[in-house]
Amino acid sequence: MSVQDKAIELYYWPTPNGWKVTILLEELGVPYRVNYVNIGQGEQFEPSFLAISPNNRMPAIIDPEGPGGEPISVFESGAILQYLGRKFAQFYPTDERARVEVDQWLFWQMGGLGPMAGQAHHFRQYAPEQVPYAIDRYTNEVNRLYGVMNRRLAGRAFLAGDYSIADMACFGWVKPHKNQGQDLADFPDLKRWFETLLARPAVARGCEIGIEYRKTLGDDKDAQKVLFGQKAR
Repeated sequence: MSVQDKAIELYYWPTPNGWKVTILLEELGVPYRVNYVNIGQGEQFEPSFLAISPNNRMPAIIDPEGPGGEPISVFESGAILQYLGRKFAQFYPTDERARVEVDQWLFWQMGGLGPMAGQAHHFRQYAPEQVPYAIDRYTNEVNRLYGVMNRRLAGRAFLAGDYSIADMACFGWVKPHKNQGQDLADFPDLKRWFETLLARPAVARGCEIGIEYRKTLGDDKDAQKVLFGQKAR
């Protein structure tokens, strides 16, 4: 099998969840191919994509050399990070105690930071009308979560021991902090951590993947209808 045939297929759009996986792939230095899934045009509903990502969300991957040498598809960004971390034995410890530390912060991001920051983005930027209660609710909750990270990072370089998939997962959701109504100057240890990661070449490369496709969703009403009007259908 050629190097090209071994490349991981990444289904991606340049968002905080997408950046998690491009950052890890760039850090790993393994071959991968990017397949853009334009979420503003509804490409996430294509049957071929739903076959590997039934929740119609990106990112997703297909690894042609999965367990037993057979292809495997993985959806959900956190599951992808864990899978690749195990496969390549990097950025995800093998020691169980150390792995639990990473898992705690990865799941904290998946269940807290990402959803709350996403709602802050929605109500601050994309909602068709201002809803003060919702803006305050989610902006304040993101502020609380930033405070959690700031306290955790006091006296620590990274969230869970060495640099890991937990840091990569959280970075993408801190990157658009201004859109969440947050000032990193209020969180000095979080700011230090963020600037450390931002200076990593692989992180910078990961966040540049597909940057030319990223546009201001707030100005694209058709894309908003696709993204924010979904129901079970």
